[in-house]
Amino acid sequence: MADTAGRLPDPAVEARLARLDELLAGLESAPGPAAREALESVALLTEVYGEALARVLDLADDGLRARLADDELLGHLLVLHGTHPESAEDRAARAVERLRPAVRERGGDLEWAGVEGQVARVRVSTGGGGCGSGCGGGGSADVTEAVRAAVLAAAPELESVEAVAAERRAAPAFVPLTTLGHRTGARPREAR
Repeated sequence: MADTAGRLPDPAVEARLARLDELLAGLESAPGPAAREALESVALLTEVYGEALARVLDLADDGLRARLADDELLGHLLVLHGTHPESAEDRAARAVERLRPAVRERGGDLEWAGVEGQVARVRVSTGGGGCGSGCGGGGSADVTEAVRAAVLAAAPELESVEAVAAERRAAPAFVPLTTLGHRTGARPREAR
């Protein structure tokens, strides 16, 4: 196991990413050649790091590649650099499957319905039972928003997420057992 002493915990990484966004936004709006050169420096550094990540993936076996892609921070970086080993559709489908148990606990269900163009499609059904007192009136909207956020975090290349109504399946028709042995219009067998 790798030594993690001195490593940044996830909240510290998130704080640094938020600060980086602020600094880059300030540079983008700043006039002058120094700001343009700073932005170019960041872009070049990002490109070099992306190439380094791609080379790591080239050297990794399937197991390591999957573990790298499954790490939240590394997975996001791999997506950012266009080097993630899984397709956007596979990552989005896995995000839906990860949410499914929580939605089922509340009486609903999720089913991955695929991608059309750049739009992820998810069948969402919200049940009335199993919710308890914490569901409130916006259960369906809350589930849809959670699905949208999870799918776009896993596959930001997709443009949007569409909640598709769950298909209603007709109940099987009731056929009395007594009718199974009789055919309409058939003559009864004659005794021999």
